[in-house]
Amino acid sequence: MLQSSTVKFLKDLAKNNNKSWFDTHRNQYENAKTDFAGFVQTVIDKHGKKDEGIAHLKAKDCMYRINRDIRFSKDKTPYKNNIGAYINQEGKKSLLGGYYFHCQPGRSFVGGGLWMPMPSELSKVRQEIDYNFDAFKKIIGSKKFKVIYGDLSTEAEYMLSRVPKGYDADNPAADYLKRKSFVVMAPIKDAELVSKELIKKVLDSFETLQPMLKFINESIKG
Repeated sequence: MLQSSTVKFLKDLAKNNNKSWFDTHRNQYENAKTDFAGFVQTVIDKHGKKDEGIAHLKAKDCMYRINRDIRFSKDKTPYKNNIGAYINQEGKKSLLGGYYFHCQPGRSFVGGGLWMPMPSELSKVRQEIDYNFDAFKKIIGSKKFKVIYGDLSTEAEYMLSRVPKGYDADNPAADYLKRKSFVVMAPIKDAELVSKELIKKVLDSFETLQPMLKFINESIKG
């Protein structure tokens, strides 16, 4: 579980997103960062027993900076209103898919997958789904997957309007071939963030996602 002070800091930051306030409350931020890092490391250590590819990772190398890159953004608020961690066997900049945990009061979630891959990697995943759709469908159609995630995200930014060139419109896998990202998300309530059940929920979610990540990453590695 996370400390209630960590959740409170993020709520307060959302209301006071400016450098002056942040500097005044830097100790609270450092405490929240330490708390979150401890939670992420526990997740890595426990899930790493089932997915050995992530067992070597350290929380600090999976966490994102709280500072926003505002150079090309109309929104000039300097800080993110969340803290997140991307747990990928080859690091945050890897081309492979990975696990993700997002802590933001009112908008927290657990999930992961492959987000906006480069054309080469995207082509490989689509090809593997086309070749082995029965295997892919079995993974994302499992009862536990449906209960936790429902299905892959269908947000407009993650989808093409048509099946990509080279595939027939009536392809059985058409709905998944149109995807530009292969991601899943399961919401987490604020009360769950500070509950002892949080670690179990995250571990169950990651374990359920693991077969899909294996399918995706093996297709990328070839």
